[in-house]
Amino acid sequence: MAHGFPPDTRTPPLDGGGGWRDTATRYALLPLRIFLGVTFVYAGLDKLTDSAFMQDSGAGSIGDLMRGVRDSSAIPALVDLALESPVGFGYAIALGELAVGIGTLLGLLARLAALGGALISLSLWLTVSWASDPYYYGNDLAYLMAWLPLVLAGAPMLSLDAVWRARRQRRGSEYA
Repeated sequence: MAHGFPPDTRTPPLDGGGGWRDTATRYALLPLRIFLGVTFVYAGLDKLTDSAFMQDSGAGSIGDLMRGVRDSSAIPALVDLALESPVGFGYAIALGELAVGIGTLLGLLARLAALGGALISLSLWLTVSWASDPYYYGNDLAYLMAWLPLVLAGAPMLSLDAVWRARRQRRGSEYA
């Protein structure tokens, strides 16, 4: 018995232990990282390569999208801000999604990337998908919730952050 808990109810160690449960625990966030990373890279590239999207007006444009959701959004002032420069806003969202997706896939500044993804999802939920009825038809809220475990945990496995952390620990032990 460790820490006063029976062995079968202890939280498995994240530092290497054996067994499939320990392995599953260490890699539990990896499918979420891959899904969110690929999705956000795709979303960013899709926007950047869609000539109709990156326009002030017209079918499929960011400008028309923003004007269409303005009166039904939770924060119309946020939409008004985007409408000051719809194309600039479109590029900001697309490049933000691309940066978040790449950072998430590589595990590079993973908590910061996840926070960026959560903020993008929050802003889209409060504007574009706010009027979804019932609320669960809008996917931006689900994306916001999906980012939160990565904001909290980062990318502990198969990531550049983990490589850098291990390198710092080795250097620290050399000087100890």
